[in-house]
Amino acid sequence: MLLINGHKADHISVFDRGFQYGDGLFETIEVLDGKPVFLSHHLQRLNAGCIKLKIPSPNIQLLNDEIKRVCQDEKSAVLKIIITRGIGGRGYRCPEKVEPTRAIGIFPYPDYPENYSNEGISTFFCKTRLGLNPELAGIKHLNRLEQIMARAEWNNPDVQEGIMLDINGNVIEGTMTNLFYVKNKTVYTAVMEYTGVAGIIRAILKQLMIKNKVEFVEHNFNMAVLLDADEVFVCNSIIGIWPVKQIENISFMAGSVTKQLQSWLSESKTCQTFYET
Repeated sequence: MLLINGHKADHISVFDRGFQYGDGLFETIEVLDGKPVFLSHHLQRLNAGCIKLKIPSPNIQLLNDEIKRVCQDEKSAVLKIIITRGIGGRGYRCPEKVEPTRAIGIFPYPDYPENYSNEGISTFFCKTRLGLNPELAGIKHLNRLEQIMARAEWNNPDVQEGIMLDINGNVIEGTMTNLFYVKNKTVYTAVMEYTGVAGIIRAILKQLMIKNKVEFVEHNFNMAVLLDADEVFVCNSIIGIWPVKQIENISFMAGSVTKQLQSWLSESKTCQTFYET
């Protein structure tokens, strides 16, 4: 099911600024037994992105009602929420009266092999680099051309993810994931001050590590530092956590820290409030 501004539909105007300029935001959310996982976190990030882009934030109760409507019969699925600035004239200037477009849809859950979570995945370093823009860093805006170009770099089914660096050579994230590494039981991840998407699972893992007194550091690091790690893993809202077993010709084990974080993340899914009020 797909709802456009609350009505069943599968198209928007070609004058919508989301189509014209990528002027909007989106969230991709796991659905289990008719309920969207970590919904409140996603809606908080969506609201923060709307504030950053100066798009009027959608009404939370309205969103909840529409989300329930599309999710209620789904055992396992993917929910996608898109908010654009709505219809505007030609040119970059925003319309004086903004009427956002709201698209909420449900899609099949991807059929990933179980061994991605248990044994890990193979990755490589992408040639496409992430640009730096502190105004847009962290938010999940609709302009994802860097990730699209990076994902086009491989068709090998034995490679599941590409690792992206910024233009200064700092490791930032995967094409569709956030990336962490472990060294001497300390967990590290990239700073999201100038580029990258600050993922929901990334934020939840930070909370879990603070709660369980796991040492955690956000910093800038390069390829050599990553390749010297004890453990590496990636995460997002659909896959949860995947250990990395290989980066190009360097092998890693799915270690104890990664497995513990997988367990804590799984437990946290059962202790959440699904809908905001």
